[in-house]
Amino acid sequence: MKPAAAAPAKPATLSAMSVGLVSCEACQLLSRPVSEEEPGYCRRCGEKLEFREAGSIQKTWALVMAATICYIPANMLPVFTTTTLGEEEPDTILSGVAFLYTSGSWPLALIVLVASVMIPLGKLIALAFLLISVQRGSIANNRERTQLYRIVELIGRWSMLDVFVAAFTVALVQLAPLTSVAPGAGVLFFAAVVVLTMLAAETFDVRLIWDTAEPDRARHG
Repeated sequence: MKPAAAAPAKPATLSAMSVGLVSCEACQLLSRPVSEEEPGYCRRCGEKLEFREAGSIQKTWALVMAATICYIPANMLPVFTTTTLGEEEPDTILSGVAFLYTSGSWPLALIVLVASVMIPLGKLIALAFLLISVQRGSIANNRERTQLYRIVELIGRWSMLDVFVAAFTVALVQLAPLTSVAPGAGVLFFAAVVVLTMLAAETFDVRLIWDTAEPDRARHG
């Protein structure tokens, strides 16, 4: 009885660094480095080349943790204080969502909830997942994790601060002319979350995801 044929082995995943090339972080062009110590500059856009960004994981973790800390007061502290006929009423993000919903503007309430609460939290969770998977040396779903990072990076370019401010302004202007609106402390923490998550996405070196396919090569994260 003939033994069962072995399943064909999957082809090894090759990274640019494994074949002696370095990719440009700005335009993605693959180049032959001048040397291992000083790879040189990209021939297409002139960006300085690096095999891996030094301290990428440590920098990204620091920014993610700082953003997580700021996320709590951003949702707990008032973002606006409304003054009507001498009476002040502070509003947090969630109380603003509740006000929009009860006033009949549920589409606007949904936009504020998603853009100002769910998306920042989702970005923090996604970045933490990518960092943990890289540090644990995961070799599964490299392509999917890279796509997840690209989504986080794309969302960061269209951050939600303007959507949030516009939504609240539209809702509160309906109470004019006897109403004045002043920003609260929560706005500062909210802006900090936006900036910190954008910086965290920028400092994370997505090429580290593919280094796990080469366990014998030293990592530079």
